[in-house]
Amino acid sequence: MRCRVRGPQGVTSITIDDTATWSQLRHEVSEKTGVPDFDLKYGYPPKSFNTESIDGDTKIADLGVNLNGEQVVVVPHNIQHEFSHPMSGTKPKSEAVKPLPPQDLTSPPQHQRGDFPDQTPAQNTNRTSKPGDVETDPPEIPVPQLDGVMVLRVMPDDNSCMFRALSSAVLGSALDGMTELRSVVAQTIQAKPDFYTKGMLEKEPADYCRWIMREDSWGGGIELSILSEHFDIEISSINVQDLRIDTFNEGKATRCLLVYSGIHYDVCAVTPYAGADPGMDRKVFDVLKVEDEEMDGGALEAAKTLCGELQKRHYFTDTFGFDIKCNQCGEGGKGQQWAVQHATKTGHMDFGE
Repeated sequence: MRCRVRGPQGVTSITIDDTATWSQLRHEVSEKTGVPDFDLKYGYPPKSFNTESIDGDTKIADLGVNLNGEQVVVVPHNIQHEFSHPMSGTKPKSEAVKPLPPQDLTSPPQHQRGDFPDQTPAQNTNRTSKPGDVETDPPEIPVPQLDGVMVLRVMPDDNSCMFRALSSAVLGSALDGMTELRSVVAQTIQAKPDFYTKGMLEKEPADYCRWIMREDSWGGGIELSILSEHFDIEISSINVQDLRIDTFNEGKATRCLLVYSGIHYDVCAVTPYAGADPGMDRKVFDVLKVEDEEMDGGALEAAKTLCGELQKRHYFTDTFGFDIKCNQCGEGGKGQQWAVQHATKTGHMDFGE
């Protein structure tokens, strides 16, 4: 049995025999994470084991939960104590929600080759809000039905923002899953040559597969469509500029919420309280259908409200109207369309305003 383990210091993996006991599993987790006393949660959203009722000699196979390929979240008991007093002296941690790049946007289906190359903060020059506004005053939207608040988890500006955002939701790690998700895209394209043609991909399928496997290649509508089907999940991408929602693999029993802001993807998360350990985030939401009505605990509405707040702060980039320069050759143009054409022609992917 192999599973991912998310502890206070990050994500690691453990491999343990299926005949191992609960005590042996806890010992292995403790060794890997350095946490001596803890509770465990599993699945999406994380569900608690009733650890006090599990005998140490109980075999993992008898727990009634298939942990192979799962993510297990380690909750140190001191953090568990904090969760019993969620409002006692808590303040947003600066690393919990970083400042957004200023961004204007078109949504993924309008540029299916992918989102525009990510920018570094130094390249963002059209910010109209006070610098650091999102960091010092991060938007937080209460979601009472989910016992938490909706926040934005900002991905690094490294051309892998979409893969990081989605990986953090479906795999539990923004870093470890990027290569896996890129590989899924490439394998799907190779397996369906009649569907993923040169006309759709705007380059030869084999070239596209090699390109998407590169760490500096950005992903967008095509990738979201493939990955939503692979993980059997609905992906809703909210456009900050006009608050339009583009849905991939609609109608599934679970949903994750991405935020697209013109040149960048981030992910929405429900956390127990502002400043809580990101390991306790909920980024995948159950969708129940009662007659013609969908219910996801208010997650989608909270995400739309969150994006409305981001829109008011003008944290987006006008992908059609802004001047842009290729940092590799110095050639300049206007808007995303020029950048995509230039990247296709030259292979250059480092752009700035």
